[in-house]
Amino acid sequence: MTDPDCIFCKIARGEIAAKKIHDDADVMAFHDIRPQAPVHFLLVTKAHIASLYDAGPAHQAALGKLLVLAGRLAREAGATDGFRAIINNGRVAHQEVYHLHMHVLGGPESLGPMLARK
Repeated sequence: MTDPDCIFCKIARGEIAAKKIHDDADVMAFHDIRPQAPVHFLLVTKAHIASLYDAGPAHQAALGKLLVLAGRLAREAGATDGFRAIINNGRVAHQEVYHLHMHVLGGPESLGPMLARK
């Protein structure tokens, strides 16, 4: 199922162009349009799942595929010495697009601490 107004659903349907690096029946990966690191791409489910709160047993294979693909695609994109995988979930986590997606960030230099310590 897709959402007719969701930007990631539109990308998955081919209605909006994206620089894809992976595309199969369950998930796709494409470069972030505002990269925050030398390597920065998104892995998204093809099915419209608003967030991890909405994921259920029927989504298990696609969610597993996100994790399985993250390392291989990160390495192929040039993150050969580590990468960060981030899923922002809900308002407090600053989820901007309510379609489940994972940011994969990396590069030749350190990404710095995950969160600023207070």
